[in-house]
Amino acid sequence: MNLVEESFKTKKVDKNKKIARIVLVIIIILIFAIIGIVAYIAYLDSTALKVSLNGKANQNIVQLLHFEDDGTIYVPIKRIASYFGYQSYNGEYSNRSEDASKCYVQGEKEIANFELNSNKIYKLDISSSSDNYEYFYTTKPVKAINGELCITTEGLQEAFNISFSYNRDTNRVQIYTMPYLISSWEKQVLNYGYNEISKTFVNQKAILASSGSMLIVRKGNYYGVIETNTGKEILEPKYSSITYLPYTEDFLVVSNRKTGVISRNKETKIDLLYDSIELMDIDAGLYLVKRDGKYGVIDTKGNTKIYAEYDAIGIDISKFEKNNIKNKYILVDNLIPIEKDGKWGLFDKNGNQLVDFTYDSFGYIASTNKDALNLLVIPGYNVMVACKDGKYTLINSSGQQPFSAFVDDIYLVISSNQEHYYMRANDKTYDVEEYLDRIGVRNTNEAASSNTTSTNTSSNTTSNITSNTSSTNTTGNTTQNNAE
Repeated sequence: MNLVEESFKTKKVDKNKKIARIVLVIIIILIFAIIGIVAYIAYLDSTALKVSLNGKANQNIVQLLHFEDDGTIYVPIKRIASYFGYQSYNGEYSNRSEDASKCYVQGEKEIANFELNSNKIYKLDISSSSDNYEYFYTTKPVKAINGELCITTEGLQEAFNISFSYNRDTNRVQIYTMPYLISSWEKQVLNYGYNEISKTFVNQKAILASSGSMLIVRKGNYYGVIETNTGKEILEPKYSSITYLPYTEDFLVVSNRKTGVISRNKETKIDLLYDSIELMDIDAGLYLVKRDGKYGVIDTKGNTKIYAEYDAIGIDISKFEKNNIKNKYILVDNLIPIEKDGKWGLFDKNGNQLVDFTYDSFGYIASTNKDALNLLVIPGYNVMVACKDGKYTLINSSGQQPFSAFVDDIYLVISSNQEHYYMRANDKTYDVEEYLDRIGVRNTNEAASSNTTSTNTSSNTTSNITSNTSSTNTTGNTTQNNAE
């Protein structure tokens, strides 16, 4: 080999080494790049919003979460309902329609009603015999986002009986349904020494209590309440029955066939004196009580508002489905209908009697007019229908009659999804709302301030309805005003 060939060979080897080094550098760069990309993807994945439902990843729900600038999270009510085992519909449960400004969801045991711009959500336990709605308030109202009714996660938890938590640091959402939580604690309850968790639907809501998760448990033939995580007894298992009150987080307890109310702090709020106790209205803070076959009203501290000496309290609102009444005990915001010896009177929420026991019934039951519907209240005017001797009148929230006459009929007609209210007197038909406007009962806000004025001036403004008065005779027949 000569010097030229050797030099050429040496240069070729050096070139190959240089290429190898370049390739090695490129490979190393690529490896670091891949590692960087993988690390970045992993970082993005670790910081991306993730949702788990009952312990399992559910990224479909991620698409349903709408984050407001202030951190509030909204979700579309109807689309998320199916994830919790609910069906969803437009309109209201008690008044079916296609009104898109309202919707309701229905599960196996409960329904919840929502309305655009309202922060009051009504719920009805369809697993019980009660037709009285309960309700709760949300900090922010239902709103429309992209044409869908949406609710905050605060309302979501109450409406669907779920636990919802969002960790901003990890960007993780965890959702648990009530049935999942109950089933996950069944074995632990056995370890605590109890037979089972109460199977009553409302009792199972105690596991979601904001004051701390609780369980109503059975031990032998008796029931008690324990803290979920520790098993510590809140109420000893010595009661024949316990019913959870979700909106006060207290307990109706029964012992020796008498019922009372006890708090989770073991404070006796209502002594065990009654045959039964039922929550009438959480805002008013009133309970319906029964004692020795008679009914009365007490407040949440056990103070008597109306003595338990009456035959019935409240109206059968199932007869008035189209009126969309959600509380059978308190009508037109203030009136408590009470029956005594076959006659009806009215008390207010403070326990004051406003109307004597002179009425045969409250509400109009349609009979002859095929277009007429049953009517109990006229919303917006805060008046209700009262019946006496087969004739009808209206009573406002102060217990007064906006006009003194009694007419033949006062009824509801629904045409093109619009509600209209009419009254008939001597074969003449009057639009009730127009008539109330004319005598000064214009709306709910004005009613309270104009009650006195309306009552004093109605005789001068009711030109179409006048009084044919027959005097009260010695047999006790009541004077009645009939429409002319």
